[in-house]
Amino acid sequence: MVMKGSIKLEHGAGGEGMHELLKLVLSYFNFNTVRGNDRIEIEVEVPLNALDDSAVVDSIVFTTDSHTVKPLFFPGGDIGSLAIAGTVNDIAVMGAEPLCLSAAFVIEEGFPVSDFERILESMKKTCEEAEVSIVTGDTKVVEKGAVEKIVVNTSAIGKRTAALDKNLKEVRTYRELHSNWLVDSNLRDGDRIIVSGYLGDHGVALLSFREGFEFDTELKSDITPLNKLIYELLEVGGVVAMKDPTRGGLANTLNEFSEKSNVGILIEEDTIPIRESVRSACEMLGIDPLEIGNEGKVVMGVVNEKADEVLDALRRTEKGKDAAIIGTVTNELTGVVMKTRVGGMRIVETPIGDPVPRIC
Repeated sequence: MVMKGSIKLEHGAGGEGMHELLKLVLSYFNFNTVRGNDRIEIEVEVPLNALDDSAVVDSIVFTTDSHTVKPLFFPGGDIGSLAIAGTVNDIAVMGAEPLCLSAAFVIEEGFPVSDFERILESMKKTCEEAEVSIVTGDTKVVEKGAVEKIVVNTSAIGKRTAALDKNLKEVRTYRELHSNWLVDSNLRDGDRIIVSGYLGDHGVALLSFREGFEFDTELKSDITPLNKLIYELLEVGGVVAMKDPTRGGLANTLNEFSEKSNVGILIEEDTIPIRESVRSACEMLGIDPLEIGNEGKVVMGVVNEKADEVLDALRRTEKGKDAAIIGTVTNELTGVVMKTRVGGMRIVETPIGDPVPRIC
């Protein structure tokens, strides 16, 4: 893999830019087995090159994420709540139960202790909400200019649950499913696409606060841990794939589903839940709300026979009350296509990167 030039912001913002950088990384770290006890080779069930939200090794689910946000504090959250919720959600969308986390901080010299305590308190509250614990970590302090204020890295491990097994058994009553986890490559013709609520809140809220824009409605980030919600959906059954649409938003998520599953996806614009304030802000700023990152939503593929039941279960919860079925998986299309409000058809391409940088 030859990547020329220098690394740009778009290489860390989801979409095609980040995929280019990841190809370079994968050319060095493409391992499908690890060494176990007595040097026995253990297959990596979900390896790095699958580019799912977590890896799975010997039924242990593992993920890591680094967070650099500008500003650190914003309506609805901060870098602390973002770090915990984002990492918990990366475990949960695989169908696993998050157990514990690590937290590592790289702090610029001169950073106010009061701000650091505020971040720690936010992390603590989010851990309590998700019912997880931080059990190890690391702290580095660097000279001014080495980082911008603070960078937070969180990693987590999770385990398989009876709810995941129940869910997969339900799926297999309707169709064949090879994977034992909720991975991006599981979608098949006829599956339905469901989103758990309004899209674009996090990115637009952070951008408006950062730049001082004023819109008709005060927007707040949607940051929240989703592990309990996802567990309830697995108890209903029928879910084949899940992803939290962070960097690159819904557009990037659906294109990853489409490419990895080798299917087309048809979505309908009228059914996609987007607040009018978010839509208006995006129109004013010239950005696509489908490409904006979210931190408290989940996009899922569900077998057609269970889609309405999963939707009803979502809508009975506070975090999923605005959920909607937005589309269908089909072999008759290539890529992601949206039927517009006026009846036309629009290709939803993989974004170059999230149009709002430094939001996660």
